[in-house]
Amino acid sequence: MNNLRNLRINPNFIPCELKHDEECYPNGIFRFNISRIIEDIESGKLQVEKELIDVSQWFKKHCMGDVNEDHMPNVMLSKPVIQAEIKSGFFEIIDGHHRMKKALRENVQYIDSYKLKGPQLLDYFIDEKGYRAFIGYWNDWLKQQLL
Repeated sequence: MNNLRNLRINPNFIPCELKHDEECYPNGIFRFNISRIIEDIESGKLQVEKELIDVSQWFKKHCMGDVNEDHMPNVMLSKPVIQAEIKSGFFEIIDGHHRMKKALRENVQYIDSYKLKGPQLLDYFIDEKGYRAFIGYWNDWLKQQLL
């Protein structure tokens, strides 16, 4: 297995508490505290890669469900979307689906994004069950790539 990318469970893991006004991204059992991710990026505590996403190309490769149309007038395209490496080498948008949809509708060619690598996500799990499941999922994916 690629030990450089293999994740290990921290026995002292403490979930990232989700306060009543904070945003959570639910991806099945994987639930991240989006508000805390944004706060840590903006404060410089979390150093992430920046990338321009080609909007039309992104939509050719990704399926996206419906968005809340009532929210669309409030969507600001100047705010970067957040991509997360859910499995090694594969990124998903975990914050910014409305921005992506609005950019597509308005024929915006590129949108800014922040990219979090898999290991950077660990501190933002809101529960231990999801945290442990993610590490197992991640490591199993790495094993499959070697077969």
